[in-house]
Amino acid sequence: MTFSAAAVSSSSHFPSPAEIKRILVERIDVQRHSVGIVIGTFGPEGRVVVSHGKFGAYYARPVDADTGFEIGSITKVFTTLLLAEMAGRGEVGLDNPVAMHLPATVHMPTRDGREITLTDLATHTSGLPRLPENMAPSDDDNPYADYSVEQMYAFLSAYELPRDIGSQYEYSNLGMGLLGHALSRRAGLSYGALVRERILAPLNMHSTADTPAVYRKSRLANGHDAQLMPVLNWDLPTPAGAGALLSTVDDMLKFVEMLVDQRTSPLRKAL
Repeated sequence: MTFSAAAVSSSSHFPSPAEIKRILVERIDVQRHSVGIVIGTFGPEGRVVVSHGKFGAYYARPVDADTGFEIGSITKVFTTLLLAEMAGRGEVGLDNPVAMHLPATVHMPTRDGREITLTDLATHTSGLPRLPENMAPSDDDNPYADYSVEQMYAFLSAYELPRDIGSQYEYSNLGMGLLGHALSRRAGLSYGALVRERILAPLNMHSTADTPAVYRKSRLANGHDAQLMPVLNWDLPTPAGAGALLSTVDDMLKFVEMLVDQRTSPLRKAL
């Protein structure tokens, strides 16, 4: 799934729907790099959706604007938008220590008297690693499915930061998952329910969710490995804020239109 905004000034240079279709046919039918792709664009003439291919290697249904895909780490954009939205309401402060929103039994790592803040998590400058070292999945094809909150708390309580907080960028699924978890605890809602209430409902994004279950029977395209064989969808119950969301091109166009100020939204202040 791909989506794009064509600037008015460069619209004459933007690929036409026919050219996009040609690219998709080449990539899917000739190069065999994918099974199904949906492209969404918008510009002065409005929205265009171009698709080619099917739901899966053994599922011949054509993909379209309403097909569900795992959007992976694009979820992180929603998580940081939640932080800004909740800060705007006064529910959290951008510089709140993360520990403020966790149980007292969790001992967040510190360094030279500095605590990790919510902003440190949002900007990948917390000093936390990409993944927690105590992950030991029972199924490597669904590696986050059985990673528990208790395991995350145990890792954080024992971890020693390798450098000063805020001194260096290091991409961290753990950090962003922790941010989503902390915000959910503050709001008293699950991550999925919090995203629905604060982002999805205001934007009428009714085809975006944090679990494959809502799509499984009819709408969710299969994931595939490098050999284009079907693989399992991932479950991320604990680090949901790092990558749990699924969506459609139709919904994601609504989101991107809001981001570039092409759609009126109560989220404008948060942006």
